[in-house]
Amino acid sequence: MKGAISWLILFALVLTWGSSFILIKRSLLYFSSDEVGILRIVITFLFLSPLVFVKIKKINFKTGLILFIAGIIGSVMPSWLFATAQTHIGSSLAGTLNSLTPLFTLIIGILFFKLKTRWYNVLGVLIGLGGAVGLIMANSSGGFDINFKYSTLVIIATICYAINVNIIKVHLKDLDSLSITVLTFFLVGFPLFMFTLLFMDTVPEIISQPEKIKGLGYLSILSIVGTGLALIAFNKLIKISSPVFASSVTYLIPVVAIAWGILDGEMFKFSYVLWFMLILFGVFLVNAKPGINLNISSKLLFSRRKK
Repeated sequence: MKGAISWLILFALVLTWGSSFILIKRSLLYFSSDEVGILRIVITFLFLSPLVFVKIKKINFKTGLILFIAGIIGSVMPSWLFATAQTHIGSSLAGTLNSLTPLFTLIIGILFFKLKTRWYNVLGVLIGLGGAVGLIMANSSGGFDINFKYSTLVIIATICYAINVNIIKVHLKDLDSLSITVLTFFLVGFPLFMFTLLFMDTVPEIISQPEKIKGLGYLSILSIVGTGLALIAFNKLIKISSPVFASSVTYLIPVVAIAWGILDGEMFKFSYVLWFMLILFGVFLVNAKPGINLNISSKLLFSRRKK
């Protein structure tokens, strides 16, 4: 039963997060990258805030500190990094580079969370990184420095996601997925909400410029569906599966992101497919387990003997 639920959540997240990059792109037509990054967190906080008083009883100071750190690393930083990156790279490239998350989840799990691995898993990491570098170069079209710089921001965001996945799996075992999401966004969202009200002109600008209401609509969908609800589902997935399986949602996200990018008029190169296939091959090696390989081998051997 858990397996079926895991796959159902996985594909729902693929569709949701695969569409996030085009929503970021549309939001950037109305707001700066800083505003998009901050408002995404603030709107999610406002959406989840009614549940705070029910859930806050479940945590102590230590758990609250871990949640705050997880919120900064797993939500605030990636939100700003993706918004900034997409001022110079397309949503399809951002979505494709996001598929590096499982690779970094494995690396960080090995280095800091005592995750066991094998040589072909490490080879998969190297192949995946090679595919990402090739993808960045293919997208540069003569402007390699600029594209490399902003593509790197996406890679940093995937590292943040990877750290967050491991933190949740290892240090927040006793907290349910809804509590993790609600309390995380309360701890990081409330300060940003006050900062927005006191130090930013965003709210007066929305009131005085009606066209920004459309941008706010894109941001609201991105925040409520693509961040709030999606993270509740994702945290649940981490709980009932493994960190690497949970982060494997990013394998299929590029397909949705690229499809949206093409529909939105972004340039598409055939070489993207080749580099993306290399990333997928690296990811396959990262997730390869000897038990699966042995089972396949034994089945093949058994079928030959029968013949």
